[in-house]
Amino acid sequence: MGIKQWAAGAAVVAFAAVGAYVYLDTGRSAAPESTFVLLDGSRQSTADLRGKVTLVNFWATSCTTCVAEMPEIIATYRKYQPKGFDTLAVAMSYDPPSYVVNFAETRKLPFKVAIDNTGAVAQAWGDVKLTPSTFIVNKRGEIVKTYVGAPNFPELHYLIEKLLAET
Repeated sequence: MGIKQWAAGAAVVAFAAVGAYVYLDTGRSAAPESTFVLLDGSRQSTADLRGKVTLVNFWATSCTTCVAEMPEIIATYRKYQPKGFDTLAVAMSYDPPSYVVNFAETRKLPFKVAIDNTGAVAQAWGDVKLTPSTFIVNKRGEIVKTYVGAPNFPELHYLIEKLLAET
């Protein structure tokens, strides 16, 4: 009788562990294949994000929350960039390119800035309409966290440190 109870208990524990893994891991999905056109005219693809922890931020110069959070995004980039962290700011299709260029230059944005002229990138990333929308992508190219609105930066920093520590 003891072996049957032990086996049943082990089966329940195994089932619960598998269920917890599936439940906890469902938040990770591959970042969508897309091509980002950077301000300098060069292109970067989603595949280029692999190997680094990357913050992908959809924003607009007309978005007050986006403008307000940008100093924190810059500080986050500067803090973690030497450890393998990257940032890509994607301006929304309705944002005039001249405004985006002016913003990037006057604020001295130290990271890559892309303009989503057609809206295809925002569409691929879940039909982003609200700004700011921020995605955290791990080294394997999986989205592990999404923020709509300004992130909680202490929480974000903790997550970045955790992801940077992964192999």
